[in-house]
Amino acid sequence: MTGGVNGVALAVFALFFLLVTVMGFLAARWRKAGDEHTLDEWGLGGRSFGTWITWFLLGGDVYTAYTFVAVPAAIYAAGAAGFFAVPYTILVYPLIFTFLPRLWSVCHRHGYVTTADFVRGRFGSKGLSLAVAFTGILATMPYIALQLVGIQAVLDVLGVGGGENTNWFVKDLPLLIAFGVLAAYTYSSGLRAPAMIAFVKDTLIYIVIVVAIICIPIKLGGFDHVFAQASEKYAAAGAGGLLPPAEGRWTYATLALGSAMAMFMYPHSITATLSSRSREVIRRSTTVMPLYTLMLGLLALLGFMAIAAGVKVTNGQLAIPQMFETMFPGWFAGVAFAAIGIGALVPAAIMSIAAANLFTRNIYKDFIKPDATPQQETKVSKLVSLLVKVGALVFVLTMDKTVAINFQLLGGIWILQTFPALVGGLFTRWFHRWALLAGWAAGMIYGTLAAYGVASPTQQHFGGSSAAIPGIGQTGYIGLTAFVLNVALTVVLTFVLKAAKAPEGIDATAPEDYTADAAETEAVSAATLRPDTSPAPNPS
Repeated sequence: MTGGVNGVALAVFALFFLLVTVMGFLAARWRKAGDEHTLDEWGLGGRSFGTWITWFLLGGDVYTAYTFVAVPAAIYAAGAAGFFAVPYTILVYPLIFTFLPRLWSVCHRHGYVTTADFVRGRFGSKGLSLAVAFTGILATMPYIALQLVGIQAVLDVLGVGGGENTNWFVKDLPLLIAFGVLAAYTYSSGLRAPAMIAFVKDTLIYIVIVVAIICIPIKLGGFDHVFAQASEKYAAAGAGGLLPPAEGRWTYATLALGSAMAMFMYPHSITATLSSRSREVIRRSTTVMPLYTLMLGLLALLGFMAIAAGVKVTNGQLAIPQMFETMFPGWFAGVAFAAIGIGALVPAAIMSIAAANLFTRNIYKDFIKPDATPQQETKVSKLVSLLVKVGALVFVLTMDKTVAINFQLLGGIWILQTFPALVGGLFTRWFHRWALLAGWAAGMIYGTLAAYGVASPTQQHFGGSSAAIPGIGQTGYIGLTAFVLNVALTVVLTFVLKAAKAPEGIDATAPEDYTADAAETEAVSAATLRPDTSPAPNPS
């Protein structure tokens, strides 16, 4: 913060925040269904969204406020290693193009709301389903917290809430207000709220990045000067110049690959996917998702620009908001801050809905109240979505921000361990359910213990997500190492359990379910519900 409250920027920020608040509440009337008290309606928007809404919604929950702040902040602090987010988003789209349409089809055919629903139906195992649900909720909580960290970074630069010596309630009041508004319209409108707001969020982000990538280098003397300044800083700090140092390239590659595999294991990504109205919508949306990668590459360049602009901050998360305040006129700085703030509201809403759906369907209904009605499921999911956001808020207000960041990295390690059950299950049922559960447990335990042993300048434990890869002697992403252990154990135990003729669960799905489209699914449902009017067979 350059000093005091930036009145113009704050006014523009407040205007956009008010706009999306109104949109959030009005979304309850958008595409309103006859029976809104079901998880299909509240938690999946009636499974009715078309290509562009799905595209904005997927972009809204994958490219978050934290992405906007953290990717260039990583470039600002650590150099080109921060660019790992660009190759992993390039890797992820061919991957999801192969399995998301299959997941959509089988979930639409059977009315599955969560990934754990599918795993239970595919492998006939409530234990494996519980493991997937537990992992999804656990990995999502720190992710929601980071969205609030993104809002907090903007509020700090705006000068709202006072300094460090201000009473805690006054200091955090703006964040509490933003949280209250988010909780209220998510409770009221469900997934329709972030779907509608995502249009505003992504439009603002694209405008801000295009303006920044053109105007800021001009003010700084061109990209030659920007890159030269960045290279000098990295060389002086021993960070390898504009390329990652040779000893960090295994880390870079494994982190990119592991992150690509984990991205669409998160519950909120699947929630956005299942809200679309057809299999073709998923295929079309994933083909245009690389436009976000282009945006991400341009966004990452802002880290170099912050160095060239002479931005000095002790908290790297403030580097880009501070540069916007310094380089832009007040009114456009307000637009940029609004893009980041709204970029937190959209994914936080989707994440809380996704976590609530997992709890309701795969813990509450499966283990607590099996006879729960659709209305009761929806009520529980709404309440849990509030509790999830409260938990994230408490996490942000009571813990150091570095802890929140590192726990989100730990969440990526955890969620990757659901890949064999989910993606593997979409293409084969060869894996034994008990082997998958054992592999998941091994990956979770190894990944957590390995991350616990990583120290950083500010933390004795959980200080990062990279450690030595056993047997290779290189440093790599812990999540990918845990995943390899997970798969190896799953394969070995599957051979053993099949040889021992251990009982396998009943597969509730059929091969044709994985390629069915909406019209076929509706025809099957109609045939199932239609009374049989065919004549009785002749006894003779």
